Amino acid sequence: MGKNKAVFLDRDGVINKDYGYVYRIEDFHIYDEVFPALKLLKDAGYKLLIITNQSGIGRGYYTEEDFKRVTEYMLDIFEKEGIKIDDIYYCPHHPEGVIPEYTMKCNCRKPETGMIDEGIKKFNIDVKKSFLIGDKETDIEAGRKVGLKTILVKTGRGKDYIDITKADYIADNILDAVKKYILKENGQ
Repeated sequence: MGKNKAVFLDRDGVINKDYGYVYRIEDFHIYDEVFPALKLLKDAGYKLLIITNQSGIGRGYYTEEDFKRVTEYMLDIFEKEGIKIDDIYYCPHHPEGVIPEYTMKCNCRKPETGMIDEGIKKFNIDVKKSFLIGDKETDIEAGRKVGLKTILVKTGRGKDYIDITKADYIADNILDAVKKYILKENGQ
């Protein structure tokens, strides 16, 4: 069986506005350009995998249940728009956390690659045909470590990294990334 292509997406700052530790539904606002971008990717045959550091759980700012509630809300919105997210991976850990079971140095917190590795294995992903879109250099570093093509978006915190990024591409937002780089790169 042939390998799949995927786009690994950071959440806060790429999919939704990042106010810092977004864990309440009333603070979860999806950027308008996300819907057409994800539809284009799905139509082009990409798996959509969200990979998100959620250290606020380990730091005690909110609970895993809070995160799951916002995730369900997000998935419901996408479903109403006809968009299926193939999987979501999150890291609740932080080395300086206050919740003992989450206080650790792990292999899933970006820039480590645990979440990406899991998605690659589960969905039989061809990294050479796949991308990562993020708004922080830790996202870009994680993608580069596994051989994904990386795109830094200027939404969220992206503008802070423009001068230092090692991303393959820089885009204004997720829709710009999809149209300008992802679809063109794979001949679509």
